[in-house]
Amino acid sequence: MTNINWKKISPAFTAALALALAQLSPPPAQAADYNVGTIHITQPWARATPKGASSGAAYLTIANNGKAPDRVNCVSSDLSAHCQIHTMTMENGVMKMRPVEGGLEITPGETVTLKPGGLHLMLVNLKQPLAPGKMAEMTLQFEKAGTVKVEFPIVAIGASAPGAAAGGGSMMMEGHSGMQMDKK
Repeated sequence: MTNINWKKISPAFTAALALALAQLSPPPAQAADYNVGTIHITQPWARATPKGASSGAAYLTIANNGKAPDRVNCVSSDLSAHCQIHTMTMENGVMKMRPVEGGLEITPGETVTLKPGGLHLMLVNLKQPLAPGKMAEMTLQFEKAGTVKVEFPIVAIGASAPGAAAGGGSMMMEGHSGMQMDKK
């Protein structure tokens, strides 16, 4: 076995090696914008989940550039058995999530952001964990605008937004005693 004297390796060689290794790793998945009818979708992303998690969350921004209201539902996902739009509220120190019945309405000229701590897409009965750097595909159905498949880059567990460090917030809000998901 050969012993390497790390003190004699030049800083230039170390930097070149680090650069070469960085180029071998895949780039992080990037979000795209989507248009369907008068609806414009931006900033789709999802949070990674730990092994064994049965559900996950995804987020995006939806703008209605039309003259009539529209409703959106999440109708399928490649990574879960069910996909729903959920609200989240705190009641007596317990976080409660409920499906939005009949879909989420977006009025003309309105922009709605689904984000941690509020409205979100809930992936129920995950088929596999959501892994950072990968993509999740979901099909959204708009009542008037039609159907669109959206790819959601998966970011670190606990990230508050794409590009934010993990731990910047999570669905399990610190300082609260529990969570309850109503199955309605």
